[in-house]
Amino acid sequence: MSQPAALPVPGAASVPTIPLRELAPWALFYGLLGVLVIFFVTADQGAVSIPSGTALHEWVHDGRHLLGYPCH
Repeated sequence: MSQPAALPVPGAASVPTIPLRELAPWALFYGLLGVLVIFFVTADQGAVSIPSGTALHEWVHDGRHLLGYPCH
């Protein structure tokens, strides 16, 4: 009950592989960018806060303490 192996179709597009050496700088860049975005989103309601009020602060308050953010 074995299934036949799939053979490559001539002329079909193949998926290129990206070496880790070329991918690592981009992964680091987007990782740091993500951390920066998370910082500004979770920062205490101040000059960097886009929405006014304290709703965003309250939504992320417990997560801020869990991650070690000093918020008060």
